[in-house]
Amino acid sequence: MVIDLRSDTVTLPTPAMREAMYRAEVGDDVYGEDPTINRLQELAAERTGKEAALFVPSGTMGNAIAMLTHAGRGQAIIVGSESHIYHYEAGGASTLGGSPMWVLPNEADGSLDIAQIEAGIADESDEHVAATALLCLENTHNRCGGTVLSLEQMTAYANLAHQHGIAVHVDGARIFNAATALGIPVSKLVSPVDSLMFCLSKGLSAPVGSLLVGSHEFIRRARRTRKLLGGGMRQAGILAAAGIVALEQMVERLPEDHENCKQLAQGLADFPFIEIDPTRVVTNILIFRVLDPDKKPLGEAAAQRFLHNAQAHGLLMGTMGGGKIRAVTHYGIESHDISVTLTAIKRALADTFSA
Repeated sequence: MVIDLRSDTVTLPTPAMREAMYRAEVGDDVYGEDPTINRLQELAAERTGKEAALFVPSGTMGNAIAMLTHAGRGQAIIVGSESHIYHYEAGGASTLGGSPMWVLPNEADGSLDIAQIEAGIADESDEHVAATALLCLENTHNRCGGTVLSLEQMTAYANLAHQHGIAVHVDGARIFNAATALGIPVSKLVSPVDSLMFCLSKGLSAPVGSLLVGSHEFIRRARRTRKLLGGGMRQAGILAAAGIVALEQMVERLPEDHENCKQLAQGLADFPFIEIDPTRVVTNILIFRVLDPDKKPLGEAAAQRFLHNAQAHGLLMGTMGGGKIRAVTHYGIESHDISVTLTAIKRALADTFSA
């Protein structure tokens, strides 16, 4: 048996999802005639408190659609230095839309300094500078270890942006994890922002798909952008059926993933050759470093050897680069798997340092 903590994207659809997919009523979604997709979009809009929603194949496409819809060619987009949009989405807004990214440093908790945001906002008064059209936030924040932006932070960012006539988009791939950690409805958490993308295929365990939500006018324009990117699907209600089950049945179980992740973090904190702050683990992602006998963090090559040794003991984890290792809890990982994980890590450490 292999315990796979590389990502919550490795989740498998539940039996209820498979049954719903088998029985899904379908039609041509490009014509707006797939009833299951329509129902999913209505449900997503309702859950997030927005006017409308659009089903898209992936989170990366959802974010790209949002940026291309909000920002025109030559208009700047503010992003965080550790953001998924900046690191892992192939420079979509710049490559496809001609929108330069204005990169601000993320704090350790994934937040952005509001004074730096304001200083980075540009208008059209200076012909040398690309005017700012969009601010992108991330919640939860992947590279910062699943950290959460609070409602107060989201509101402050949105208020500042809106004062300058700038839209706010949230990469909310795991926004339901964020709302769960804060103990508030998703609709309340995202109420200040203009658009949101969230994934069905991560902690919510659906096999494929994400949703982009916003105003009716924004989604009307976003649908055109989706077509431009080749994201118009036909009888995709088979996929949307699993998304409906995800929203109706899988959100309430997210606290289990958070508790398992905290349990893992606390166990790792007891290991002398692991560097981790368990107090920063609030959702389903943790990031740690392995220390050598001199208590110095391993470099990337040595960290890769450690991951290889862990795999030999039936445990898969990922790397964030620079020697940082990521583990993600999810559906299919139970509390008893955490003790097995800790044993595998202990054995991998022994193998790494005895080599």
